[in-house]
Amino acid sequence: MAEIVNLRQARKRKARAADQEAAAENRARFGRTGAQKVRDQAERGRLDRTVDGARLPSGPGSDDETPRSD
Repeated sequence: MAEIVNLRQARKRKARAADQEAAAENRARFGRTGAQKVRDQAERGRLDRTVDGARLPSGPGSDDETPRSD
């Protein structure tokens, strides 16, 4: 004899499982501590300063400004 299944409960069970899976994915994607965020921001700032310091002037006699075309 077949087991009787309440379809409303089965739908809710399936929805809960999908929500838990989405929550686990979000925790992996966005779940960083405050210290990790600060460290990444400091690293990004350091890299930006390094790149800006290594930038070459855009032309002869220029002071790192792009020439204007009036």
